[in-house]
Amino acid sequence: MTDTTHTMSSMITIRYFAGARAASGIESEQVPVTGPTPLGHLAGELAERHGPALRRVLEASSFLIDEVAGDRSRIVPIGAVVDVLPPFAGG
Repeated sequence: MTDTTHTMSSMITIRYFAGARAASGIESEQVPVTGPTPLGHLAGELAERHGPALRRVLEASSFLIDEVAGDRSRIVPIGAVVDVLPPFAGG
């Protein structure tokens, strides 16, 4: 029997950029959720999943939720795309 518990509609897509990509070791991933999720909670899950290097990056990062800036109190809807944008150096 095929497990259909997690469909695209119960997932949030995470896209990592620059130092976040290096710390996580991946460009993007799908995270299963049971409903709309606070960004702070989601960031904590990602840190647990990928370890202390990503935790440090997430603490300093900005986030876009469906291309709109959001702080850690913002609720991420099911099916959203979250971009993790660490501080960028240079000019």
